[in-house]
Amino acid sequence: MDLTRKFGDFYLVPEGGTNQLAIKGTQEILTPEDDGFSQIVTAIGTGGTLAGLAATIKEHQSLIGISSLKGTFIHGEIQSLFEFYKIEPKGSLTIFDQYHFGGYAKYKPGLLDFIWMFYQEFGVVLDPIYTGKAAFAMWDLIQNNYFQKGSSILLIHTGGIQGNLGFIERTGINLPTLSK
Repeated sequence: MDLTRKFGDFYLVPEGGTNQLAIKGTQEILTPEDDGFSQIVTAIGTGGTLAGLAATIKEHQSLIGISSLKGTFIHGEIQSLFEFYKIEPKGSLTIFDQYHFGGYAKYKPGLLDFIWMFYQEFGVVLDPIYTGKAAFAMWDLIQNNYFQKGSSILLIHTGGIQGNLGFIERTGINLPTLSK
């Protein structure tokens, strides 16, 4: 069925939200105040946030993407996004594909324990789908001396915490939330 005939004038948001406007919007995340960070860490779903950040990082910065999806295919997906949207990062880019905890929307007890520890230590609510995995990876990389001494790391919190209430309802497992 023709969507225009059914719905009239509409705007189609692609699954995951990655399109030209999303990438343009995520290019506005980093500001001149963020130039002092040596590493920028973000979660990867469809890759739109990573693509926007990659288009704006500086030569001295390293962008680190943490895939929430299981598999190595994400490397090709990101390369395709860069080619399609003509993105050539000035800084370096690294994608980690081993912190997925079983894949998209999958989790393991270690991730949930980390989310609670992070909340108790820093008062920041994380979700088990995206940012919880990115924060876990960043923490693990710090603990394993991945970053050079003196590094200044920025973790981009991409949201997702609105899903914590649904996660609690679906699984019966308690997570930090912004409201009860």
